[in-house]
Amino acid sequence: MPKEPESEPIPAQDTIPPPVVPTVDESRLKWYQGIDKYAWTVLIIAALGWMFDTMDQNIFNLVRTPSMVDLLGETVPADQVRTEAIRLGGYMTTIFLIGWAIGGFIFGMIGDRLGRARTMALTILIYAVFTGLTGLTNTPFWYGFCRFMTALGVGGEFAAGAALVAEVFPNRSRAMALGTLQSLSAVGNMTAALVTLSLSELNDSWRWAYAVGALPAILVFFIRRIVREPDAWVEAKAEAVQKDIAIGSIPGLFQDPVLRRNTIAGTLLAMAGVGGLWGVGFWLPDLITLAFAKYNLSPAEMTRSRSLIFFVQQIGAFFGMFAYALLSERTGRRPALLLFFILAFLAVQGTFHFLNDPFTAYLWAPILGFCALAPFSAYAVYFPEMFPTRLRATGTGFCYNCARILAAAAPFALGTLAKAFEVPGDPAAGLRRAASIVACIYVVGLLGLWLAPETKGKPLPT
Repeated sequence: MPKEPESEPIPAQDTIPPPVVPTVDESRLKWYQGIDKYAWTVLIIAALGWMFDTMDQNIFNLVRTPSMVDLLGETVPADQVRTEAIRLGGYMTTIFLIGWAIGGFIFGMIGDRLGRARTMALTILIYAVFTGLTGLTNTPFWYGFCRFMTALGVGGEFAAGAALVAEVFPNRSRAMALGTLQSLSAVGNMTAALVTLSLSELNDSWRWAYAVGALPAILVFFIRRIVREPDAWVEAKAEAVQKDIAIGSIPGLFQDPVLRRNTIAGTLLAMAGVGGLWGVGFWLPDLITLAFAKYNLSPAEMTRSRSLIFFVQQIGAFFGMFAYALLSERTGRRPALLLFFILAFLAVQGTFHFLNDPFTAYLWAPILGFCALAPFSAYAVYFPEMFPTRLRATGTGFCYNCARILAAAAPFALGTLAKAFEVPGDPAAGLRRAASIVACIYVVGLLGLWLAPETKGKPLPT
């Protein structure tokens, strides 16, 4: 019989070559390519948390003057009520910024110790609940108290969310992911304008607007179910415990010369942007109230004008923040921020000098938004790159929020100077002159840039 061909012996297991896995040249990928689904989920949830955060902030900015007018009631003569409401609104804004700073300090440390996801959920719950309670107040004291408590949550949410996104995305995608996170805050600002616009016909519309601001509390449920703590944070915490190294410690930001320099630089950079925006840029609705007084608009018509123009301002803000992220990837973090500090100063001067009617308002509002909000994209992109994992949320929160304490004098000064520079027959003259002076705070940012390191293209410090 013919002999059957012998089958080839099966090679031993250890001699089977491993499957060939095609390699991907990540340098050729766009920043959004090759990112896993979980990272996108984290970005979406963090962006929603920050978006609703900014919505609550700007509901306050949009209803600040009418709510102060309502709370003042008949305690102020009718011909002085608008100016007095702006002065009192300056106090409320200062209270808000101080609370924001304290919240940033506290929850920045908690974010490094307790975890990014848990801290983000807690801070969202705080700012949502107290925003809703603001609409129930009947005196300036309780209004200010609720603004302060809201600000605690607002101040803490950003540092936790930014650290979370920075640690989940790869190095090649980090800047644009964080820039996208901050850019979407402009959508929150637009949402605030839509909320106040849609409620403008209601009696006590400012109270209803604050009620809408309580809705983001629902987001906490999804955070607790979906988002886990980043591996980088888990490993850094375990190592810190093992080596008895401080984690989430403000003194730790000043023990090392490099960290100390970065912390001082970051604080000065944030002081310029926060002071310029909250001390001047977010007073655009108040400028409109005074500049449009000559048109004798009804309260509902004035609310609609403020909301629509603020909405247009935030369209400019969205593109400005995204533009910083793109430019910083090409030229570096520092040159891009220098350009936008200069543009922000010029935009404030132009807006507060030349806005006189609806045409000029719609012309200058997006310019102001583009230039004055762009530096805030830098804080999302730049600050997490300055600090190691064990101090990332603490450092980001400290810089962003220490600046708020130092810059809290800006809105106070604006309200006080606006009243001091009042001109009979020209309601907006005092605010215009005050804005020109307060905008000089952008000079502080130049000193911060001189101290700050360039972090473009470098991995996150561990």
